[in-house]
Amino acid sequence: MENNEILLEEEETSVLTLTDENGEDMDFYYLDCIEYEGVEYLALNPCDEENTIVFLQVEPVDEETENYLAVLDEAVLDAVYAIFKERFQDTLEFED
Repeated sequence: MENNEILLEEEETSVLTLTDENGEDMDFYYLDCIEYEGVEYLALNPCDEENTIVFLQVEPVDEETENYLAVLDEAVLDAVYAIFKERFQDTLEFED
């Protein structure tokens, strides 16, 4: 999936600032929240990288806090990406 390029159309999107385990902040454009097998995944585009999509698993901590985890299972990542592609097939261009 790393070789797939996605050409984003210009549109208003929300920007999320996430802090990594090293305490460094990184800004992402929020694209979508996808539910797969009862788990939510965020689809994000790093603000400083065009044509890149990052999927993070949402892990609720309490009613106000969530952790966002890297998706390590390739099968899950492929399934979530397929859902994302289907949802955005009319608004984004995907190159394999």
